[in-house]
Amino acid sequence: MDGLECKELLFSIVKKANKSTRFDPEYYSKLALSTESFILSKPHYFLDARNVVSGPFGSTLKSSSYLEKGDVPFVRIENIKGGFYISRSNLVYISSFDNSRIANSQLSEDDIVLSKVGNSIGFFARVDSVLKGCNISENNIGIKLEGFSTAQKHTMLTYFNSKYGQILLLRRRSGNAQPKLNVDDVCFIPIPVFGEVFCEKISNIIIQSEMQMHQSQDIYEKVSNYLLSELKYDVATISTNTIVSKDISNSFMVSGRLDAEYYQTKYEDVTRIINTSNTVENLCNIYDRSFTPLNNSYYQYIELADVGLNGVIDGVETICGFDLPTRARRIVKTGQVIISSIEGSLQSCALIPDEYNNALCSTGFYVIDSNVMNSETLLLLFKSEPIQLLMKQRCSGTILTGISKNEFLKMPLPLIDEDVQKHIATEVQESFAIRKQSQHLIDTAVHAIELAIETEEDAALKWLETQVD
Repeated sequence: MDGLECKELLFSIVKKANKSTRFDPEYYSKLALSTESFILSKPHYFLDARNVVSGPFGSTLKSSSYLEKGDVPFVRIENIKGGFYISRSNLVYISSFDNSRIANSQLSEDDIVLSKVGNSIGFFARVDSVLKGCNISENNIGIKLEGFSTAQKHTMLTYFNSKYGQILLLRRRSGNAQPKLNVDDVCFIPIPVFGEVFCEKISNIIIQSEMQMHQSQDIYEKVSNYLLSELKYDVATISTNTIVSKDISNSFMVSGRLDAEYYQTKYEDVTRIINTSNTVENLCNIYDRSFTPLNNSYYQYIELADVGLNGVIDGVETICGFDLPTRARRIVKTGQVIISSIEGSLQSCALIPDEYNNALCSTGFYVIDSNVMNSETLLLLFKSEPIQLLMKQRCSGTILTGISKNEFLKMPLPLIDEDVQKHIATEVQESFAIRKQSQHLIDTAVHAIELAIETEEDAALKWLETQVD
């Protein structure tokens, strides 16, 4: 029994403890029970079920309704990964008409969004002034906070993203293959009452952090568009024709592919625009030597879910070698670029920062660098629309579709002018530096919340004075 947890509970208590009468051991772990008891011992409150809404049922709104530009921002799971902020990268929109059909899940400024399915459960993100009036997908939950002050809303967001909020939420996950939350699960999480002065301080930090995050995103998007202009890529010139006729001598005999998707005209248009004889193989170094972790050593492990839309890595866990999945077999170094090989996640590309030097990553990534292009340029290239299209063209397979090493290496890749590379590197580094400052403010706010819960608000306020202007 050494190392095992054992807890005896009366069934009469279990029946009242949760709406679905759960009695699985994870729900009643010592950590979950002690955390809940600790928060309940303090002044607290619960959200009313009327504050919590689910995104529309799947059949209510199809992906064909998504627009690149439109009347109402539509927040999906990929927009809230990492928590706190809703990313505007890959944000889609819906029409006013479609929004009127699902008006119940429309959110206001400072309302909160969280995912209710999969590995992204636990990310709480805030609707900011740019996205106010947004709606949410069927896999998200919206928390409407009308009646709370702005400072209270920001403090609640920070609490939910703290270790206490996370423990109490994640214990409510259910299911194995696809974990999920019930819509009203969040209503059973006790929320501590914080003083007005403390809430105002947390709110100021959140607002300052948000400004920096948007500044970082704007710089990144601007330099991404700059690269597209240098490539002379204009999406308006890409054919939408899906019908093409090919002789076998100009198709299968050249590429070995018979699938119709591979020969769509848009891919020929992209190849024509980038106009290069260079390939990934002759411009890049690829690192795919397998590494076997030691059972008793600990490693930072980067998986697909840890890679954000702006090429930033978040949420990496340190795992004992014995517990690592068999796909954790690539060592990465500072300055290398990791690129997802899995169709559906091809946008998951990231630059390895100093803090993840010698970390492991999934074999679902290609690990590269270049002797003729800096890593910032490589990152933007592989995340750019033309290169993403060429990668998608080369994907194959049935159950798990992806781009093979051979197809990846043969893919055309333009060599970017050296002056352009220098400008890109400067802008990307600035974007990442500002984002890091923003994240530091978030970490500070979260720690202050935890300190206030564990000690008292005065101690947390004094600590904040040493950390934030």
